[in-house]
Amino acid sequence: MSRRILGIDPGSRITGFGVIDVVGQARHYVASGCIRTPEGAPLTVRIKVIIEHLFEVIETYQPHEAAVEQVFVNVNPAATLMLGQARGAALSALVLRNLPVAEYTALQVKQSVVGHGKAQKEQVQSMVVRLLSLSGTPQADAADALAVALAHANHSHAVLASLAEGGVRVKGGRLV
Repeated sequence: MSRRILGIDPGSRITGFGVIDVVGQARHYVASGCIRTPEGAPLTVRIKVIIEHLFEVIETYQPHEAAVEQVFVNVNPAATLMLGQARGAALSALVLRNLPVAEYTALQVKQSVVGHGKAQKEQVQSMVVRLLSLSGTPQADAADALAVALAHANHSHAVLASLAEGGVRVKGGRLV
């Protein structure tokens, strides 16, 4: 059974997205890219652009579930607030399209994909290329979004495996 996961790396200027298919233990690249908001545009315009473009991504790739990176607290409160609002726009787009959404911290994503939570951006990009057998390196925000999708695939697989060890099975998307 195949699962399609949409990963999101939210940003007020650039929101990365990455789509992967998970078949058993295998992870396959489907698509990735960046949603760029107009330079200097008011926040309301940026939010609209993020939501509309995520609707297009969802319509095009038909993911079954989504994962979003959580906001970290920045030294600049205004930047943190803008990032939080962009993240809220992304979450809104996902829930308005009835996708189940998981959330992961940057530390959790790096730990899952690279093996340690203090990994540099370049290390994350390199592991994304390796894990998905990509021919080139995606732009940083798209690679981060793919890493979020990979972290979700790893985490959700581990949860299902631990449930199976306890005698719980999944049938038709439900625990039995």
